[in-house]
Amino acid sequence: MRWRNHLFIFLIVLSSVAYAADSCDTMEKEIRHLFDHLENSPCEFNRNGKWYTAEEAAAHIHQKYQYLLKKGLIDSTEQFIDRAASESSLSGKPYMVRCGASEPIKSSIWFKNELGRFRK
Repeated sequence: MRWRNHLFIFLIVLSSVAYAADSCDTMEKEIRHLFDHLENSPCEFNRNGKWYTAEEAAAHIHQKYQYLLKKGLIDSTEQFIDRAASESSLSGKPYMVRCGASEPIKSSIWFKNELGRFRK
């Protein structure tokens, strides 16, 4: 009887590990897509009152993302958006996105809209 309990626990742990790996793979694919979308967009990004190109914004956000990953502070794509791609860590001001002649919007909205489109 004991071996069945051990087998049952082993199978639960194994399925949890597989789920975590799938979840991590999905998150990495989604974040990679968001970086690709950002880098290939014609949009400009405002950080602390100054406008930057999409490439400059991607480089800055990637730096923040790597720091947060090392600290273990990113567990989901939504956390990536909220913690790395939405606002200045120093001033707390939201990042803004301006695409062409459209009105600027918060980058959190811009990224979440693209994430929703990607997930469909």
